[in-house]
Amino acid sequence: MGGESMTRTAPQGGGTGMAQAGGGSRLGQRLSGLAVALGLVLFLGGFAWGALVYRPYTVPTSSMTPTIDAGDRVLAQRVDGDEVRRGDVVVFEDKTWVSNAKVVKRVVAVGGDTVSCCTNGKLTVNGKQIDEPYLPEGSLAEIKNFARVTVPEGRLFLLGDERQGSLDSTAHLTDTAQGTVSRDAVSARVEAVVWPWKGTLKRPTGFETLGALSEPGPLRTIELLIVAGAVLVLGGGAYGPVAGRVSRSRARTARPETAGVR
Repeated sequence: MGGESMTRTAPQGGGTGMAQAGGGSRLGQRLSGLAVALGLVLFLGGFAWGALVYRPYTVPTSSMTPTIDAGDRVLAQRVDGDEVRRGDVVVFEDKTWVSNAKVVKRVVAVGGDTVSCCTNGKLTVNGKQIDEPYLPEGSLAEIKNFARVTVPEGRLFLLGDERQGSLDSTAHLTDTAQGTVSRDAVSARVEAVVWPWKGTLKRPTGFETLGALSEPGPLRTIELLIVAGAVLVLGGGAYGPVAGRVSRSRARTARPETAGVR
């Protein structure tokens, strides 16, 4: 008809447009679902791995200040006593020290070592002066000198980082074992202070001249798994709502296409 005008809308890609309006393409939805599933595996797997490898402890005293303050919450890796090396901060239980309670101290000498204090204000192990930067600033390696102790095989000599108030091996020098503790008494090695957050403990490099130090546990890897899993779950879960919002926004901005006058 001569004076009749007609309007028509631009064609929309049928099934594809409907899929996008419903929250993204099918491929996008499948990928988002895969991301959520993988994220859950990483997230939950990281926590499960951490629960198997680490144990939390609350340190009740200030004997490890400033490395660990009273009331701090730490994560300690489960280890056998045979894995302990010089410089490690360990969790152990010895009834001759404290009954029915865990103790946290630093290993300064192992079986076969000779340990004494002090030479020029420093702890001496196997005749070598040990740098201990983890001690409170300005403090001495020990508040009193003690005679040289030879650590029996299979045992450990332990001190607190706050030497002035720590009831450590120096408080048990008159015992039969001269203040040493059996390796078998150790149940874990402290790796990080998590509350309040202080992060992983610094490596005790002052003991490197005496032998290899302990390697860090898998805590960093576990943290990465948990963070990556959380990102994938949040990102995959957000895809549908974001894609749907984009599709609706595009539909609102679309304009009808006017046909010529016939």
